[in-house]
Amino acid sequence: MVKKEIKPGTYLYPMPVVLIGANVREKPNFMPIAWVSIVEHSPPMISISASKNHYTNEGIKRNGTYSVNTPSIEMVESTDYAGIKSGNDIDKSDLFEVFYGELETAPMITQAPLNLECAVIHTVDLDIKHDIFIGEIKKVYANEEIIENNIPNIEKLNPLIFSMNDNHYWQIGKLIGNAWSIGRQYKR
Repeated sequence: MVKKEIKPGTYLYPMPVVLIGANVREKPNFMPIAWVSIVEHSPPMISISASKNHYTNEGIKRNGTYSVNTPSIEMVESTDYAGIKSGNDIDKSDLFEVFYGELETAPMITQAPLNLECAVIHTVDLDIKHDIFIGEIKKVYANEEIIENNIPNIEKLNPLIFSMNDNHYWQIGKLIGNAWSIGRQYKR
């Protein structure tokens, strides 16, 4: 096998696409991002990295809350549209059907099969182009049909996946085995 050196880049695959929701100027606004990561398991925390010029950042900073909405592949067109159009230019408050949970200022998308309601616990200003928001997941809402054994089933969720450097959307493939189990048969 021959390795070829390529230019440094963000080649981390796969990247789930999520729609971040925040109230901006008293209206719900959503932006799709794939720069999202788990930070902690207990308490459950998630981080998002968003360009400082995103309209949604204003609402996150003002309210100290945001939602992480996982769209299914059936939502690819509306999700992409939400990214093509900025809240600075158009009102996206009626793009999706919205509901609110316990925090009251993190709008969530009814059509998205999975919604995480988050309270900001830390903001990192990178002094370059992005803000990183670390949020504690306060409540989770899931469509009944995607729940199996009281957790979301990834195949039923059918999440939208993004590949950064070629700007393509993908969907999940097939199950290949159980983590912390399949490797027990490995022989060195």
